[in-house]
Amino acid sequence: MKKVTRSVLLAMLLSQQVTAQDFCFDEMNYSAEQTTFRLFAPADAKKVVVRIYKEGEGGRPLKTVQMKLAADAVWSTTVAGNLGGRFYTFDMGHGETPGVFAKAVGVNGRRGAILKEPVMTGDWDRKRPVIKSPADLVVYELHHRDFSIARQDAKYPGKYLALTEPWAIRHLQELGVNAVHILPSYDYGSVDETRLDQPQYNWGYDPVNYNVPEGSYSTDPRDPACRIREFKQMVQALHKAGIAVILDVVYNHTYDIEHSNFQRTYPDYYYRKTTNGSQSVYSNGSGCGNETASEKPMMRRFMIESVKYWAKEFHIDGFRFDLMGVHDIVTMNEIRKALDEIDPTIFIYGEGWSAGACALPSERLGMKANIPQMPGIAAFSDDIRDALRGPFSDDTKCGWLGGSYGNKETESLKAGIAGMIEHPQIDYSKVNYSKVPYALEPTQMMSYVSCHDDMCLVDRLRASIPGITEEELIRLDLLAQTAVFTSQGVPFMLSGEELLRSKKGVHNSYESPDSINQLDWQNKLRYPQVFKYYQGLISLRRQHPAFRLGNADLVRKHLEFLDAPEGVVAYRLKNYAGRDGWRNIYVVLNSTRQEQQIAVPKAAYTVMCANGVIELRTRGLERFTGDKVTVAPQSALIMHDSQSNLAIYD
Repeated sequence: MKKVTRSVLLAMLLSQQVTAQDFCFDEMNYSAEQTTFRLFAPADAKKVVVRIYKEGEGGRPLKTVQMKLAADAVWSTTVAGNLGGRFYTFDMGHGETPGVFAKAVGVNGRRGAILKEPVMTGDWDRKRPVIKSPADLVVYELHHRDFSIARQDAKYPGKYLALTEPWAIRHLQELGVNAVHILPSYDYGSVDETRLDQPQYNWGYDPVNYNVPEGSYSTDPRDPACRIREFKQMVQALHKAGIAVILDVVYNHTYDIEHSNFQRTYPDYYYRKTTNGSQSVYSNGSGCGNETASEKPMMRRFMIESVKYWAKEFHIDGFRFDLMGVHDIVTMNEIRKALDEIDPTIFIYGEGWSAGACALPSERLGMKANIPQMPGIAAFSDDIRDALRGPFSDDTKCGWLGGSYGNKETESLKAGIAGMIEHPQIDYSKVNYSKVPYALEPTQMMSYVSCHDDMCLVDRLRASIPGITEEELIRLDLLAQTAVFTSQGVPFMLSGEELLRSKKGVHNSYESPDSINQLDWQNKLRYPQVFKYYQGLISLRRQHPAFRLGNADLVRKHLEFLDAPEGVVAYRLKNYAGRDGWRNIYVVLNSTRQEQQIAVPKAAYTVMCANGVIELRTRGLERFTGDKVTVAPQSALIMHDSQSNLAIYD
């Protein structure tokens, strides 16, 4: 077979003569003898140059080299000599850029960096955690700065390295989570890395360089290798502790259009446009001023190569797609396929919606309703979230927790408990958003009650239940998480909720100061019962496979909802579900302000959770024989009827 160069492959790709799998992004190839630069840019560009700099910012270029059109839309040049330690930019007339696939950059990401040698190669991470099924995951969402900035014993507050410190690892292990979802950690635009001595804050949903760690979380953003090394050290420390690392990725839009690396290399190629009257305008399905065009061959390939790079180079264990509903279904399935070839246990989930109308029709997009067309990919369940706490659109309206007991809230909660699959006891016509089951398997549903981009659970309870007392607040907080962690979906929690976290009522704290976003670590001492309950819930789930069956047929076979009064949802996991050691497990969730009683089959029961306390040792909290059970106000009760197998939990 005739040898085909990368440049020719790219040209063939654009003319659809080869499939996307045949091409890899590689804009800069360094050796001690020479460095080759390639760029995807319009063939009719008047002039495309690469500039070489001594530093990552400031100064005049050491040399400017004109690139040549090597093939249709492929520009290339080779610069002789050792450029290791230097920086570069491309310029095709729309401003300087490090290109779209820079793997190392200078401060603030404006110039690509030419590293003399790879950073931490080989077997730097031998102890990656093994997650056999997504059902086994317990996901903990955190922002680097929030998590550690107020921790008094942190050596590296607000940095990647904070997650390598003993106090951080100890807290996560004590809590019992086995996956951390870190908010965007690629190089983003809204924090000036040259002014880190001044107050700055952002969540990071403003992408600049998608394939380079953010510099403000490193100890030296001016050193291109530092951010890469410290990110890898963070991953390694978490992996050694048995904790998977999930990266939040935001391919659906860029920080802006004019200054984006996409626009500066190939104007308008990477973005969708739509018609407004007689004008062609940028589509804004992201709500951030633009939306990327995942269906275009090079954007699709960019996304695929990007996740592959993070998985291979940084050993990332999962990806959370921001506004997944902006991306087309074909691209999401191609990403799933590409990651399966690396490691099929890499988990993919995302927001199954967009923030506005997209240029593509919804039936082509990664919306929650289209999850059945995306096997191996999960979506957040706003159904169970809003059933519990109230609608996203109105912070003052309560949900089931606050006394809204309509069919919509109750049926949505039941659907969430089952993992949003088809179940004979769930009437989806009464579910708040999903009028048909959206999950083929329960592992395609992310079960949660709050995350970073909304009020914390505590703040929402305060906003929607006037006059709520602290005792009531705690009771409802624990009840909400009991629903989440005993559901058949993949449980997800916001960091700090185990500390009764509050953001002082701020709904969208993406650029609020530390005083709003930081975790209050003193709450671990103020509210020890809260941490202990979260710890117990996670332990209960991890010890008992009945709560994580991971298969829709098994859920339908073993999960049975029970008759219960208004404001109460009750169910049992029957007949040693998932080969559990407990024969029949009963879960009763009571959001009312009164004791409630439900009928159960007459048997000898052991109560493991009641009235805000969990006890997983053999004898549990209480033993009784009877055919009725009483549940305390605003609390959960969990019990089982198997006496013979208890000793194994001593």
